[in-house]
Amino acid sequence: TIEHLAQCQNQMDDITYKRAKHVITENDRVTQAVTALQVGDWKKMGVLMNASHESLRDNFEVSCKEIDVLVELAKSYGDGVYGSRITGGGFGGCTVTLLRQKDVDGLIRHLKEGYKEKLGLDCSCFVTDAGDGSRVIQL
Repeated sequence: TIEHLAQCQNQMDDITYKRAKHVITENDRVTQAVTALQVGDWKKMGVLMNASHESLRDNFEVSCKEIDVLVELAKSYGDGVYGSRITGGGFGGCTVTLLRQKDVDGLIRHLKEGYKEKLGLDCSCFVTDAGDGSRVIQL
């Protein structure tokens, strides 16, 4: 638990503490995300995604400037975006953003324009839907 980690903090270096803090808080966020997804609470899911990104950036230190720019641009788009975070193995790559269907085209324009303006680079965007996740398939 986060309380147990706080009790042990003086027994570990700062990097180990930050990594452990991320893992503990991410586990809690995942548990909360399951409930949020089950009841369709997209606002709560977005809050959890944003907090996850902040922890991955600050505690696990696997984000980078390019990813942080994409996340901030997505969050700045407005009410249509619920949350955004890095995805994949870290150190660049992709973000995943949860948003209202009707805002997809506008967000893509916003991301492409803002990314070019802030970094002088082009970004690729693609739309996907959530799948059923991992499961056993009978062959």
